[in-house]
Amino acid sequence: MTTVDTDYYDRLHHLADLMVAVAGESVTVLKQTAPEQALVLKRQNEWNLYLEFLKIMFNLADRLVALHIPLKDQMDFMNRLEDTVTARLNAALASAFGSHFDPMELTLTIGTAVADSRRTYEPYTFLITEDSKTKSAMFHDFGKKIATLFGAPGHSRLSSAAELCASAVVPAMEAILRDHGSPPSAQQTPVEATTVPPQHHPDQTDQSPRRTQTSQQHTTGGTIKLISMAASMAGDMIETRWGLHPRFREDLTPDELRQLTSLLNRVAKIVGQRYASMACSARWAPPSEQAMLGGIASPPASASPPTT
Repeated sequence: MTTVDTDYYDRLHHLADLMVAVAGESVTVLKQTAPEQALVLKRQNEWNLYLEFLKIMFNLADRLVALHIPLKDQMDFMNRLEDTVTARLNAALASAFGSHFDPMELTLTIGTAVADSRRTYEPYTFLITEDSKTKSAMFHDFGKKIATLFGAPGHSRLSSAAELCASAVVPAMEAILRDHGSPPSAQQTPVEATTVPPQHHPDQTDQSPRRTQTSQQHTTGGTIKLISMAASMAGDMIETRWGLHPRFREDLTPDELRQLTSLLNRVAKIVGQRYASMACSARWAPPSEQAMLGGIASPPASASPPTT
């Protein structure tokens, strides 16, 4: 066994499992987004859609590996990731198709998909952890390509759904690579940690109480909080967490839970970025500290600080 096989075993297998699952769930989301077109979707076209999601995820993984794996191991890691994804698909398809399944054909198909991924997405030059026009353009072009493969070119809802599925997987992939293979919790996941630039008031801390998921049901009359989300700051790091009401979570099917997790991770990323830009601004500072931030007048007594 190579160093990659031993030192990165957990990360490789968690990442491969995530990619295989997300590709399948993404195709399901597309079919639910355009049910009429899904009725005439052929099995080969469905397989091509699955491969397209794998292609962009191989590229996303390559970009993240460059940030979290030592340079000397990066190429071997990506080769092993290709092998691990192929092995996962081999196991799944062999049980489904039995003697009619050809593992060598699948190996060649995944190899071709990885090569196509490099040709298609490497020309987009950007840092995966930062928002940019080039990054948005890549996901937008991917969405349009998926809509065309689905047989509905120009279908804006299909394109948007594909973009969302592809971009939402980035925080989960980064968490696996950063946290040494530990998969993020499905029940409450910190999905965004943003470095805050040095502030004029370094002693300031988050003034609002930190919210975490609780099994206690919070009700106001007939209102039940099913989903909660909060951002908190510790030092120069921003952490955004979301949680589900335990009973609500139990009532979800596995597919519904995976779809909701993907969507909430995307929302939490947006919330975390907004909190990072606003949390330490003069507008959010306590009245006693606002004089330190340029002599801004204190808000009226009835005013309350913005909440996320």
